[in-house]
Amino acid sequence: MNRDEAWHLLSEWTPSDSLRKHGLAVEAAMRYYARKFGEPEDEWGIVGLLHDFDYERYPTEQDHPFRGVEHLRTLGVPELWLEAILAHAQHTGVEAKALMAKTLLACDELTGLITAATFVLPSRKVADLKPSSVRKRMKESGFARKVNREDIIRGADLLGISLEEHITNVVEAMREVSDSLGL
Repeated sequence: MNRDEAWHLLSEWTPSDSLRKHGLAVEAAMRYYARKFGEPEDEWGIVGLLHDFDYERYPTEQDHPFRGVEHLRTLGVPELWLEAILAHAQHTGVEAKALMAKTLLACDELTGLITAATFVLPSRKVADLKPSSVRKRMKESGFARKVNREDIIRGADLLGISLEEHITNVVEAMREVSDSLGL
């Protein structure tokens, strides 16, 4: 599967602009880390783009991301990609073993927190967001309540980097695609 095919699939299965933008944000973070780790950037980006593509069709824990993975399997997507998509959701019981899976888990929730932190800035631009502000917002339990802070912390640990470095990396990745994110 190439990037154009992945975008078409995401667009077909995901009607909401906000969830498509989330896919783009996670794609950017995955591409950033692929470059950092010397991994295949296009593959990692596609996994980030598609990790939640089935969520609007199948929003329950019984279905997401299982149904999407079933569909991707019929398209011949590599098992490494499917494992990463399954492992990003703790309720699947799939452990993030491969670096791709660990990175997806690390980036998923953090992109949501960064987006929320950007929306409260007067400029609403990720270029103006300080990573230290994201860290402060992370400590506010009432801010972006649905964001799983434990996944963010666990993800940085899985990658073997500090939380501060991880936040800085993902903010930078999102800055690279800020126009497509509307940020």
